[in-house]
Amino acid sequence: MAKYNLTKNAGGVFTPASDLEAKRLERLKTGCVFEVEIVQRRNPRFHGKVFAFFNYVFECWHQGHEFQDEDKQFNEFRKQLTILAGFYDELYDIGGNLKLEAKSLAFDNMEQEEFEQCYNALIRAAIVNVPAVADDENRLLSFFN
Repeated sequence: MAKYNLTKNAGGVFTPASDLEAKRLERLKTGCVFEVEIVQRRNPRFHGKVFAFFNYVFECWHQGHEFQDEDKQFNEFRKQLTILAGFYDELYDIGGNLKLEAKSLAFDNMEQEEFEQCYNALIRAAIVNVPAVADDENRLLSFFN
């Protein structure tokens, strides 16, 4: 199935998002009915802002501590904060024990609206669980804009 990038205009009319897309759409027969799946692309700048926030909170949390593998520790911290924010899946291990697994924030796994809800929940979770974040009000407020 071919995928095309379209822009919604006034009156509900969709148009090609670029000249390249317009060329690709020329191959489709006029007057035919097509089945279309609409997926709104996430804002990559917002996605970057969330990861900047994760980095900031991680810095606040681990001040004065050295880790053998800081990247691995950061990933674990990010997952734990996501779980504390309420964005997780419940899984059971082979012994029947409940395990919480952080939801993926990848573009393909979360729509923009849910991602925005997650971001707000991450901020609240950081304020509650990492005291240094709440103490740096000016820096914290920069993540709301």
